[in-house]
Amino acid sequence: MADKDRFEKVYSQGAVNESEIWVDEETGVNYLFHAAGYAGGLTPLLDREGKPVISPVINN
Repeated sequence: MADKDRFEKVYSQGAVNESEIWVDEETGVNYLFHAAGYAGGLTPLLDREGKPVISPVINN
């Protein structure tokens, strides 16, 4: 098992209808997770041109 998690939660909003943004620490790709009740979904976060939002990756 890895000593560091691959994904980091960088934003969270809501309690019942929850939205979160997660960043892949290896690629920098941002993902939007939304949950409502017992349902949820995960998708890459896209900019207005339809390209994935990518955060800078810091190698530790």
